[in-house]
Amino acid sequence: MQLKQIGVIHSPYKEKANAPPQGRLKEDQFEIEIYPEFAAGLKDIEDASHLIVLYWCDKADRETLITNTPWDDEPHGVFVTRSPNRPNPIAFDIVDLVSQQGNKLIVRGMDALDNSPLLDIKPYNSQTDAISGAKITWFEKAKKNKRISK
Repeated sequence: MQLKQIGVIHSPYKEKANAPPQGRLKEDQFEIEIYPEFAAGLKDIEDASHLIVLYWCDKADRETLITNTPWDDEPHGVFVTRSPNRPNPIAFDIVDLVSQQGNKLIVRGMDALDNSPLLDIKPYNSQTDAISGAKITWFEKAKKNKRISK
């Protein structure tokens, strides 16, 4: 299996400590730079109000299988969390597309670190990508315990 980096994410977050646990809840803007050889793939991108951005967490700990989250005090398996620390640190964010400037996209709603390798972009479609009633039991318990405001 081989992945091909198609660009780079320019982020206001230079260090892990600066990044929020969920960028979707923030208003910070990011620049996603698509390498010139992939820029043709941006044709009609402005038709999408929201995008799914897949990127590589190159500073992640790939040995982690159990992790703590900011939402509660219990450790959880990485496959039931959004932790960047995992065997294959592929991350995704659903972002607002603010504007396109040639091979660069200005977006909001990310938590990627600066210079994160970009793997792919897909359009987000609320009719097919949102599942009403989906839940994570430990997360629901943390909300009830007031650890999570949203």
